[in-house]
Amino acid sequence: MAQPIVIDYINAGFPAILLITHEYDRAEELIRSTGSWETLAWDCVRGLRVAGQTKVLAEVLSPVAAVKYIDGKRDVVLVCHNLHFFLNDLELIQTLQILLPKYKSLGLCLVGLCPTLSLRTELEKLFVVDDLPLPSAGELMQIQADLGGRDIAPRPLAASAAKGLTEFEAEGAFALSLYRKRDFDVNEIGQVKEQLIRKSGVLECYPASPVNELGGLSVLKEYIADRAKAFQPGSPLPRLKALLLAGVPGCGKSLVCKTVSSFLGWPLIRLDIGALKGSLVGESERRFREATRIIEAIGEAVVWVDEIEKQFAGVQSGGRLDAGVMAAMFSHWLTWMEETTSPALIMATANDVSGMPPEFLRAGRFDKIWFVDLPTREEREEILAIFNARYGTDIPADYAWKMDGFSGAEIEAFVREACFVEAETALSGIKPLGEIMREEIANIRSWAKTRAQWANRPESAISSDRRNIRQQ
Repeated sequence: MAQPIVIDYINAGFPAILLITHEYDRAEELIRSTGSWETLAWDCVRGLRVAGQTKVLAEVLSPVAAVKYIDGKRDVVLVCHNLHFFLNDLELIQTLQILLPKYKSLGLCLVGLCPTLSLRTELEKLFVVDDLPLPSAGELMQIQADLGGRDIAPRPLAASAAKGLTEFEAEGAFALSLYRKRDFDVNEIGQVKEQLIRKSGVLECYPASPVNELGGLSVLKEYIADRAKAFQPGSPLPRLKALLLAGVPGCGKSLVCKTVSSFLGWPLIRLDIGALKGSLVGESERRFREATRIIEAIGEAVVWVDEIEKQFAGVQSGGRLDAGVMAAMFSHWLTWMEETTSPALIMATANDVSGMPPEFLRAGRFDKIWFVDLPTREEREEILAIFNARYGTDIPADYAWKMDGFSGAEIEAFVREACFVEAETALSGIKPLGEIMREEIANIRSWAKTRAQWANRPESAISSDRRNIRQQ
């Protein structure tokens, strides 16, 4: 495993580091066990102690006294738990401004452990900031080895499934799996992981949908199946990073995201950008960065951003509507999409992206932009067969001819209604989207002609001939 950057900072003589992590004990042990320095730990309940030990060295309950305690010593690292709670204290600020320049010459280092970034302006130039990486695959394998002992061997797939969890969370997930299945079961770990992701408040886990529930869109499905070769272990082929599905509402864009998750065998995580907005200054940007940090840590997952044009609504206002909050989040999104090395597949959906800024759609942001149109006659037959099987109906395939202009969602609504009334009655009660939004759909199609690839396969010549015969 590569050495965390925080160790490099300590070795380089940085006097103050703010380490962003929820894993205080793991961070303390890492710092204690890595270097040749003496490591002390402080918290406001136990006071000062030697790191990794419970015996109290000195009942120093004030952070000011703890910082002063190591003044004059050499080659000591002081690890302070929950330091962010005290960084608004004037006495501590003044003490740090006086002592930290001396720390550098004595080989001393203060490492503050905090779950979020919180630094006053007076201290910004004195501290460097680093994130403690979540446990690697090797560390997760070791946790399994410790829990399983000689009886149950570690599972690489289970370690992969636990990526994105803290050490404490991973231990709990593995222990629960052992209790329930007497093995390190990927599904059990995945269920625990879903709960923990939901608890973060910035992401949601959604169930995947079987591939056979997606009707039509054969061109897009062939594309996904072909590109999936790159996701096989050891494949040298470049992986997809991001896809944008734009087009008519109710035609299966969200369902595509769910079925791709099922096809790849990856968890489906929904990122609701609008829900990340907070009332406090800087909170929205912090929550957005927290969400992308979790995605990076999870690794292999399908990240679903639904109706992205609405998520970033107002970004074109130049910050007049929300003091620049959405513009800052949009900027972070673009930068993250460009720079991320995460294996996660981003799948964004939109009804109409023609009003989005050009930098959102420029080459390199998305591997491909797909246009999802109203289903063709052949696709309507396929979709009708899927809903007949789901709802136990037996509506003839010929009804696909009568549903010209229907979206997939409207076909489902028709079949559901036909469970209670005659099919003709159910059909007559639905005004298709192709008629209601005729002009809007024409505009979207016009935009997509030169900017996107059609996900639907065009009507075959045979279908066209049959349609002409029926209309005569």
